[in-house]
Amino acid sequence: MTVSLPRGRVLALGGLSSFGPLALDLYLPALPQLTADLRATEAAGQLSLSVCMIGLALGQLLVGPFTDRVGRRVPLLVGVGLFAVTAALCAAAPSIELLLALRLLSGLAGGAGLVIARAMVRDLYDGALAARMFALLMLVSNIAPVVAPLLGGLVLRVADWRGVFLVLAAVGVVLLGAALTQAETLPADRRRTGGLRGVATVLRDVVRDRRFIVPAVVQGIGVCGMFVYIAMASFVLQGTYGLDPQGFAIVFGVNAVAIVLVGRLSAQLVGRVGPRRLLAAGVVVALLAAVAMLVGVLLSRSVWALLPPLLVLVSCTGVIMPNATALALADQGRAAGTASAVIGLLQFAFAAIVPPLASLGGVTPLVMAITILATATGAAIVQFGVRVREPAATG
Repeated sequence: MTVSLPRGRVLALGGLSSFGPLALDLYLPALPQLTADLRATEAAGQLSLSVCMIGLALGQLLVGPFTDRVGRRVPLLVGVGLFAVTAALCAAAPSIELLLALRLLSGLAGGAGLVIARAMVRDLYDGALAARMFALLMLVSNIAPVVAPLLGGLVLRVADWRGVFLVLAAVGVVLLGAALTQAETLPADRRRTGGLRGVATVLRDVVRDRRFIVPAVVQGIGVCGMFVYIAMASFVLQGTYGLDPQGFAIVFGVNAVAIVLVGRLSAQLVGRVGPRRLLAAGVVVALLAAVAMLVGVLLSRSVWALLPPLLVLVSCTGVIMPNATALALADQGRAAGTASAVIGLLQFAFAAIVPPLASLGGVTPLVMAITILATATGAAIVQFGVRVREPAATG
């Protein structure tokens, strides 16, 4: 029988899991205007994205282990509140230098929401039920990358780039309200003690645990193909294949909807199939789609040789991410914050490093296809090449 999960908790934690796309995507349409208004270079404007991504990664690494010692709720409220405040301050930034500093702080604060949402799920659920919860969170959080750029574009019709950051601050206030509805999930008797040395010891033990690190790395590499697609698709689809902005938006939207639908299917199947089999299936299908994409690019100049396998590959994110996360956290009940931080760090590290390195060879359909195949192959090698005993937690 399928266990019903609290809808309010799904919506609240799903919203708190969307800090990444909210912080990065909402103001993308305003980036050229922002750069010109602050008399900054294009490189400095792009840097506002990079420093925020760095903040999202570091924020998870700093806050996750801390919550294993003091609990989840207070750091969550502080982080979400700080995100709203820094977003509002960005709207008043008089220079690009101050804006960059504030964007770094926004990323650090947003990272708290990401890491604590995952840790709270692990505090409350185990096994297949945790995988189902993570899949449902993805249904909510994956709405953000679709809606955020559209919302940013609508705001720019009535306001300038500063208005976009005010809207982002308002979203932060809404998420703070959602955070206030969540009770503490880590009671005092389950918290870890010790100073920085204790944190380092826990972090070392987590990273050395194959039951954790294997699915964590599979997720980091496995979803990296999606970030390669996000980084290169506008150049490939519009520059090489000649899609207009509306056509590109349709492709982007269809792929995002596919992730949501596959995530929903994963949530329905995980109770019967189990997260381990679903993860393996997702990795295999993604690899086959990546092979088909490369073959299509080599044999045809038509965009239709690229789009169907790309759709399949991107949609596999809806299977890989929730099930890999559930498996990685299955045995980390006493260090869920630390383990969640490492998952987030791996995900953002691969996303930040692989696409720029691949772009050094030019942004072409062939480069995109080869890079995506490399990431899918890497995920398969880790998934099937490293022996890991079954986790102790039960579904």
